[in-house]
Amino acid sequence: MIRARPSRLVRSALAFALAGSLALSAGAAPKKRALPDYDGRDGKGQPTTPGDVALWAPRIVLFPLYVVSEYVIRRPLGWLIAGAERAQVPAALYDFFAFGPDHKAGFVPIAFVDFGFQPSVGVYAFWDDAGFKGHQLRARGSTWGREWLTGVFAERFPVGPGTLTLATSAIRRPDYVFYGLGPRSREGDRSRYGSNSWNVRAEYEIPLWASSSVTSDVGFRSASFYAGHFDEDPSTPASVAEGRYPLPPGYQDGYSAAVSSLKLVLDSRRPEPPRGSGVRLQLDAEHGTDLRAQPYGGWLRYGAMLGGALDLADNGRALNLNLATQFADPTGNAQPVPFTELVTLGGTHLLPGLREGRLRGRSGVVGTFRYTWPIWIWLNAGMEAAVGNVFGPGLAGFEPDLLRFSTAIGFETRGSRDSIFRAVVGFGTSTFRDGTHPESVRLTFGGATGL
Repeated sequence: MIRARPSRLVRSALAFALAGSLALSAGAAPKKRALPDYDGRDGKGQPTTPGDVALWAPRIVLFPLYVVSEYVIRRPLGWLIAGAERAQVPAALYDFFAFGPDHKAGFVPIAFVDFGFQPSVGVYAFWDDAGFKGHQLRARGSTWGREWLTGVFAERFPVGPGTLTLATSAIRRPDYVFYGLGPRSREGDRSRYGSNSWNVRAEYEIPLWASSSVTSDVGFRSASFYAGHFDEDPSTPASVAEGRYPLPPGYQDGYSAAVSSLKLVLDSRRPEPPRGSGVRLQLDAEHGTDLRAQPYGGWLRYGAMLGGALDLADNGRALNLNLATQFADPTGNAQPVPFTELVTLGGTHLLPGLREGRLRGRSGVVGTFRYTWPIWIWLNAGMEAAVGNVFGPGLAGFEPDLLRFSTAIGFETRGSRDSIFRAVVGFGTSTFRDGTHPESVRLTFGGATGL
């Protein structure tokens, strides 16, 4: 039986009353009690820390986004969570959707909305220690009718010093976006294409010191494309016929490729999840061989990201500054890289104020300033400002005034890398040369997958 403890204020009041009654019973007059120093400053004031000083700059620059985060996200969310906990809603839902004595298996209904695309609903299922300790099974299925179908299955288990993941996925969607290639693609040239794709892969990850790791991946990837549709946007073949841009490379025949990749992360922060101040260097490379192309062709994608994090109070309130570059080059018979395998900016990771697939090119560069902070035990918030764009081979044609601006604010759950609840509001602009005009607003809400 768990007994509720009285609050500190109640305990202090009871102790004071008991002391007073004992003094009165002994015939002593109660003495006037000195006013306690409730704020703990002893009249001297607390010294200003470097973290206090560093916080002023992001608070001033990002004040409008902070107001949205504080009064539109954090406080209403805190009120909702507190009310749900008082009504024991989380415990009831946990017991309903999770099975077994240790709740190691279960399912969760999911939904995802990304304005400008079709929404989806589905189910995420999990099973930990399936058959033996450390064996994890994950499955996810989503749909929005016959033309919008996705399924993912993965299993993960320890092997030697690392973790082996086997995964397969299949996706059919009619509403992907294409704007053309290069840094000056226009919002008004948006078109829609559909895709049928599937992917099979084996990934092996070895943890190193702190939050560092090395990951290798081998697999097979296939995709075919067709005229898509959503709202009143034209299909990509229709936009090509109007002369807005050439047919995207790889669109006509699709591709089927054997793929291998390697990623090295050197991160000095504390692990699971990375916390504290530190630096991060990420190097990654991927080689794909297109088995449909005759003679065989393919691509080589590679990139680097260098960043630093300053945890202002060692409690998850951190400033992050990152610079990322990515490149995609053809190999083999020198056929063009399929357009979906080019450097792509916009969406979840780089320039999140732009829609997924907004920018495509042979290379890209992005600089990001980000401020993150915890708002609940399993929930982190973040807001960022970034500049970047795609360019030609090896950053050919790079000019500072061809960069675009992206800003976003949102929150996401932490603790599981397989199923993430995320909400993001952001916007992106045209290039600095074209006036940095706001071009698009991005709003996403719902369950995403990290599989």
